Amino acid sequence: MSCCSSVSSFSVPWASARSSRFAFSSSPRPRIHCALGGTVAEPKVTTAAEPLLLNAVRGEDVERPPVWLMRQAGRYMKSYQIICEKYPSFRERSENVDLVVEISLQPWKVFEPDGVILFSDILTPLSGMNIPFDIVKGKGPIIFNPLRTAADVDLVTEFVPGDSVPYVGEALTILRKEVDNKAAVLGFVGAPFTLASYVVEGGSSKHFTKIKGLAFSEPKVLHALLQKFSTSMAKYIQYQAESGAQAVQIFDSWATELSPVDFEEFSLPYLKQIVDAVKRTHPNLPLILYASGSGGLLERLALTGVDVVSLDWTVDMAEGRRRLGQDIAVQGNVDPGVLFGSKEFITNRINDTVRKAGRGKHILNLGHGIVVGTPEENVAHFFEVAKGLRY
Repeated sequence: MSCCSSVSSFSVPWASARSSRFAFSSSPRPRIHCALGGTVAEPKVTTAAEPLLLNAVRGEDVERPPVWLMRQAGRYMKSYQIICEKYPSFRERSENVDLVVEISLQPWKVFEPDGVILFSDILTPLSGMNIPFDIVKGKGPIIFNPLRTAADVDLVTEFVPGDSVPYVGEALTILRKEVDNKAAVLGFVGAPFTLASYVVEGGSSKHFTKIKGLAFSEPKVLHALLQKFSTSMAKYIQYQAESGAQAVQIFDSWATELSPVDFEEFSLPYLKQIVDAVKRTHPNLPLILYASGSGGLLERLALTGVDVVSLDWTVDMAEGRRRLGQDIAVQGNVDPGVLFGSKEFITNRINDTVRKAGRGKHILNLGHGIVVGTPEENVAHFFEVAKGLRY
């Protein structure tokens, strides 16, 4: 396999020892050292102590895009299934420090991704806000007392992470020590509108009629709830950062159920509040925003002030990069279904995604979480190819 000729192309080692090159549209830069040797000029090297993911987000010169996968710790792994047999309750698995650490580290020990994300759920803070809930196998989230009135919202209490979810902070601290900067430790939270959707609907929903009915008939009630979630999630991100998280992803899974004009009223202002509050206390903490089905809202997602916008697979990466501009980093966006394909197809799709993303400010990921039933050997191949990339 030949060495890379310049940073405007990259070579991709994989099992069959073939190589592939793709031209970038960026202007030529100094030549770099290829994985298989060769005496060529190298660019400025970043500090080895910093995880690759953080360097990439900050626009540092990196040798390849960092890679991790949403839901990389979860049901597709046999080791996780064994834990589920012993501890069938999701809340027990996600609220026990030892189990959270063990599950979070399972993909790290097998695949060594560049990001190790906390095993948890976006609904974890609800109990600490006086919103009883459970996550039931086969049914998903269940909110025992859905919030539909101003009186219901008044009962929602201030979220104090250290008191309500101390296991999250303890787990992040342990993960930071275990991973030892060989990868970035990631935390995450739910966005206000997505959390509100769950607690107003009473769980998952197909048409979101209850929260839209509240938004369009009693907007003041919904805004009061969104404000409580905004304040609480800002505190939660700060708590996670202080406990060891080196980046935090915000999931606004259901915001894309809103029209653009309604997104601007019921989601965007609260996302901005969170980002502004966190940046005041943790200006160097990378914040990633993910919203599935976000093709119609990309430019608005960038207005939140986050450092990274995570694209789902329905958006062409090159088009997404163009629409967002070069100042913001992107994440994604391979279709999770690709992992059910052949190894050659997986390789080709990774190459296509990285080529379209261009050099730097790109975190390779899926466009959604890993699907249950995904072959572990295909996940292993994904990471092998991704970590073999060289700009």
